[in-house]
Amino acid sequence: METIKTPPSGWRGILRHLGPGLIISATIVGSGELIVTPKLGAMVGFTLLWFIIVGCVLKVFVQVELGRTAIARGLTTLEALDTMPGPRLVVSWLVWLWLFMYVALVFQVAGMVGGLADILGLAGLPVPPQGVAVGLGAACAVLLVVGRYKLVETVSLGMVALFTGCTLVALVALQWTPYAITSAQIAEGLSFELPDSFTVAFAAFGVIGVGASELIYYPYWCLEKGYARHVGPYEPTAGWRARAQGWIRVMRIDAWVSLVIYTLATVAFYLLGAAVLHARGLDVENDRMIETLAFLYQDTLGAWSGGLFLLGAFVVLFSTVYVATASNARLLADGLAVFGLTRYPTPEARARMVRIGCVVLPVLFTGLYLATGTPVTLVLVGAVAQGMMLPFLGLAAVYFRFRRTDPALRPGLVWTILLTLAALAMACVGLYQIVVQIAGLGG
Repeated sequence: METIKTPPSGWRGILRHLGPGLIISATIVGSGELIVTPKLGAMVGFTLLWFIIVGCVLKVFVQVELGRTAIARGLTTLEALDTMPGPRLVVSWLVWLWLFMYVALVFQVAGMVGGLADILGLAGLPVPPQGVAVGLGAACAVLLVVGRYKLVETVSLGMVALFTGCTLVALVALQWTPYAITSAQIAEGLSFELPDSFTVAFAAFGVIGVGASELIYYPYWCLEKGYARHVGPYEPTAGWRARAQGWIRVMRIDAWVSLVIYTLATVAFYLLGAAVLHARGLDVENDRMIETLAFLYQDTLGAWSGGLFLLGAFVVLFSTVYVATASNARLLADGLAVFGLTRYPTPEARARMVRIGCVVLPVLFTGLYLATGTPVTLVLVGAVAQGMMLPFLGLAAVYFRFRRTDPALRPGLVWTILLTLAALAMACVGLYQIVVQIAGLGG
C-alpha cells in the first residue's frame, strides 16, 4: 500500500526519516571492516590508506543514483538492471553478472558465520564450532520468519555504533603504546602507491564502504522503508516531481550520513591493522582469525578489552549476517520474478517467497561453512566477486542518470561529473586487477 507523504522541510524532520542508509551502515560495518580491512593493513602496512578513503567516498555517488532511480521509477534494483541495453538471454547480461555475485555472497556470509563460531569458542562456549554455526543459522532464520526484524535492527544499530565508537577510542589510545602512528606513516599512506600483490586490496575495495551488495540492497530499502512509497507511482505532474525531489533530498542526506559512519569505521580498522598487526608480523588467517583480530583492542586498550572485542565483533557480524539474509531473501524473490520463474499476484505472495528465502539462505550458508571451515577464504570469495561487480554498477548508474530519470529529477553538472569519474575509477580498479592477475599467471 502506498503511503504518500509530503517530504520534511526542516532538519529535525529529515533526521527522523533517515533509515535505509543507517540500515546499510549496520551491514557495512561487518566482514569488510572487521576482517578484510585489518587483513589488508596487516599485509601492506599504511601504504593503502588513500585507497581505503577513496574507495569509501567513490561509491556514495553510485549509491545515490541507484536510490534516485528507485524513487523516480519505482523499480527494484534487478528490474532497473534488466533495462540495461545489450545482449539478453531471458534477462539482461548485467542481471546474469549479478547472479554470479549473488552466489558468491553466500560464501561471504558463510565466512561470517565461521567468524561468529570462532568468537563464541574463544568466549568459552562449550559447543563445537559446527554446532554453533547450525544454531546461529537457525536463530537467524527464526527471527526473520517470525518478523523480529525491527527489534534486531534497532539493537544492532545501537551496538554497531557502540563498537565503532570503541574502535575509534582504541585508535586514539594507540598513540600511548609502542604502536603509535607517526606523521611519516600517514604521509606514506597518502602517497598513492599500489602494492605488488593486489588481490586482497581488490577484495577490500569490493566490500569497504558501500560494497556492491549494499549498492544493490539500498534501493530495496528505499522502496520498503518509505522514500519511494511516500513519493507514489510516477505521475507527469508538478506535484509528483516536487514530492520526488523532496524525498530524493532526504535520501541523499541519508547516504552522506552513512558515508561518514562507515568511512570512520573503515579507516579506524585499517589503521589499527596497519599499526598493530603489520608491526607484529601477523596475518588474518583461517585458523586464528578472531584471535588475531583481538590484538587490535588488546594491544591498545589493554588485555581486559579482549572480552569487549569479542562482544562487539559478535554483534557486528551477527547483525551483518541478519541484515544480509533479509536483503538477499528480497533479492531472491525479486530475481525469481525477473528471470520469469514465478509471478506474484499479490504483495502477500511476494512476502511469502521472502520468508522462504529467509529459511533457504541460512541453510545454504551454514552448510557451506560446515563443508569448508575456512572463514577468511569464504569472505574473500564474496569480496572479490563484489569488486568485479562494482564497475558495472557504476556504468548502470551513469546510464540511469541519462536515460532512466525524469529530466526534472536529474542531478546537476557537478554531481554528474563526479558520478562519471566515480564510475571510471571503479572501472580502472577492476581493469588493474585483471592486468595484475594476467601478469601473475604469466610469471
